Amino acid sequence: MTTTFSSSRALVLGGGGAVGNAWLIGVLAGLADGGLDVTNADLVIGTSAGATAAVQVTNEPLPELYATVLESVPPQRPDRPAGSRGPVGSQADHLERTQRIIDSASDAADMRRRMGAAFHELDAASGGAGTDRWRSTVAARMAGSRWPAQRLLLTAVDAHTGEGVAFDRDSGVDLVDAVAASTSGGSAYRIGDRQYIDGGYRRNENADLAAGSERVLILSPFAGRTRHPLEWGMQLAAQVDELRAAGSRVETVFPDEAALEAFGDTMLDLARRAPAARAGFEQGRSRAEVLIGFWR
Repeated sequence: MTTTFSSSRALVLGGGGAVGNAWLIGVLAGLADGGLDVTNADLVIGTSAGATAAVQVTNEPLPELYATVLESVPPQRPDRPAGSRGPVGSQADHLERTQRIIDSASDAADMRRRMGAAFHELDAASGGAGTDRWRSTVAARMAGSRWPAQRLLLTAVDAHTGEGVAFDRDSGVDLVDAVAASTSGGSAYRIGDRQYIDGGYRRNENADLAAGSERVLILSPFAGRTRHPLEWGMQLAAQVDELRAAGSRVETVFPDEAALEAFGDTMLDLARRAPAARAGFEQGRSRAEVLIGFWR
C-alpha cells in the first residue's frame, strides 16, 4: 500500500531533455511502487524537462505514465527532446553557442538578458512560426490542459528583461503555454506580447522557490551540475544551502551508475528514454524506504 502524507512538502523536478524526463518519471514510479507517492506534494516545481514531467505526474496515474514511456517507439530522427524544446541546429552547435554567451556575461542577470536576446533573434529568424509548432508538440505530450488542484510552479525567463518567471494557475497563462515556455531551450516562445526562454536559465533546478517548505525532495537528472560560474550561485548546491539555512529539510536524488549508463552520450536521444526510465524505476524503488522516513 502506498504511503501518502499531507503537510508542507515540496517536490522539485529539474531539467534534462528527453532522457532526463524519462528518468524523472521512472524514479517517481519506482518510489510509488516502493510505497511512497510524492506526486501529491503540497508544491511541485518543474523546470524545462522537469516542467513536462511535473504536469504529467500530477495529471496521469504513475503506472500508466511509466508504461507509456517504456512502450514508446522513438522516431527515425532522435533530435528533439520529449521534455524540452530542441535547439536550432545540432546539439553541439547549440551548446557551443550558449556557452559563449555564458562566458561573455558579467553575471547571471547579464547572462539571462544576453540569452533572451539571442533566443529572440532565433525566433525572429523563423518568422515566429516556431511558437505554434512547439505549442502543438507540447500539447500532444499532456493528458490535459487544466492546471492541477495542487500548487504547481513552472519556471521560465522573460526573454526581454531577463527576469525569472514562475507560472502557476493564478498567472493567467494557459498550462500548455507555461510548459512550452519553460521548455523553450532553442528559440524564444511567445505568450501574448512577451517571449520566454527555458526556466533553467533562472537557476538550474529552481529549488529555491520551495523556500518555506518543511521538506523538499529534489530530483536532478544532471546531478546538480551547472555550466555557469559557481560564484553566480546557479548550481543546486547553493540552492540546497539556502533552503537548509532557512529551516527546510532537503533530500536529493541524482542518477546512479546504472542510470548514467542508460543515459548514453546525449540527453536528447529518444531511444534512451526507456532504458533511462527503467533505471530510474529501480533507483526510486531502492530509495523508497529511506525517503519514507524523510517525507513523513
